Amino acid sequence: MNTHANHIIHEITPLSDKDCFYIAERYKKEFTYPIHSHQEFELNFTEKATGVRRIVGDSVEVVGEYDLVLITGKDLEHVWEQHECKSEEIREITIQFSSDLFFKSFINKNQFDSIRKMLERAQKGICFPMSAILKVYHLLDTLATEKEGFYAVIKFMTILYELSLCDDARTLSSSSFAKIGMHSDSRRVQKVQDYINDHYKEEIRLSKLADLVGMTSVSFSRFFKLRTGKNLSDFIIDIRLGFATRLLVDSTKSVAEICYECGFNNLSNFNRIFKKKKECSPKEFRDNYRKTKIVV
Repeated sequence: MNTHANHIIHEITPLSDKDCFYIAERYKKEFTYPIHSHQEFELNFTEKATGVRRIVGDSVEVVGEYDLVLITGKDLEHVWEQHECKSEEIREITIQFSSDLFFKSFINKNQFDSIRKMLERAQKGICFPMSAILKVYHLLDTLATEKEGFYAVIKFMTILYELSLCDDARTLSSSSFAKIGMHSDSRRVQKVQDYINDHYKEEIRLSKLADLVGMTSVSFSRFFKLRTGKNLSDFIIDIRLGFATRLLVDSTKSVAEICYECGFNNLSNFNRIFKKKKECSPKEFRDNYRKTKIVV
């Protein structure tokens, strides 16, 4: 097991080059493993874990009875913390698999299109709704006890395929925190996203973005909301917060320095927005990450 300079653990997993995936099924009373990252992709399922706090990148959420998350970001920090969980019957199933499980010519076949898109989205972490969990629960429930390796692989592929058909899966970490580029099917949206990503430290005017794509401000605002699901001001705030949370984790800069470096022009406003979006202050966010950065 290796550690980064900033003390985030980089896990060396037990996955062998000759295996398609590694699965660990555990029954336990508490989560004790510190925040970490690893090269392998990971599908993690928890049951009877109400009150556990899940951190994936800059996403911090308290989970319910069931939780299913896919992470394919190789440097995306994640951890499940005990937090307020009182259960003594926690069940956790962790499946780790290599990024080259689907070699390039294979994953690009039409039949794997939905899986490929899901794996790309999961670079920021994906959380699946209860409807998707119910569809794959029996497969997850029996995967660890499948005696025939070939059928275990088929079962695992089926799990991934069924999950890839879910329309309600949520991405967790922000792109800027996860250091993942944003991609849009719309050429105009992509152009605007790239501009915001490059100029987030500066004042960004609606009129400038509208001019970039040859639209009026009113038409552009409506178009952007329709194509991204967010209004422009919220989108810009989320990008800036992603960079801010990354600096809170990776640097020793003060909250005020980070505020102004990430395009916010008022410290109290930054603190207010941060707390509203993250449900904690910037200092609490930093302290929580440091608390879980245990060197082992």
